[in-house]
Amino acid sequence: MNIRSFALTDTEAVVQLWRDCALVRPWNNPYKDIERKLSVTPELFLVGTDDGGTLMASIMVGYDGHRGWINYLAVHPDHQRQGHASRLMQEAEALLTARGCPKLSLQIRAGNEAVIAFYACLGYTDDHTVALGKRLIADH
Repeated sequence: MNIRSFALTDTEAVVQLWRDCALVRPWNNPYKDIERKLSVTPELFLVGTDDGGTLMASIMVGYDGHRGWINYLAVHPDHQRQGHASRLMQEAEALLTARGCPKLSLQIRAGNEAVIAFYACLGYTDDHTVALGKRLIADH
């Protein structure tokens, strides 16, 4: 897998990837999520392509000066279980470490045991926190 920064021309392929990986939810407009990410540290939005250039993976990395965050880690189902997600996480960790980020956090939807197990294999542990959210701008 080749890892590079997201380009605007990747938009449709990324949204389809997220749909294929069941990451899109009715309350999150994926196009608006991409637009918002491109307005804040766009260089931390990465995609993975196969040797033919076909987009097959994505990861949005965030850093607010206190903590790093991961969103939209996705690998197309045809390419899963081949180490691609681990490589994207290694790249995200390296980018954040280079910025002086002391801690990386992520959220996993309750009941997604396979993803919890994946992150546990990478050394992530349950912080015993409760994630709360409040929508400030509705995506329609």
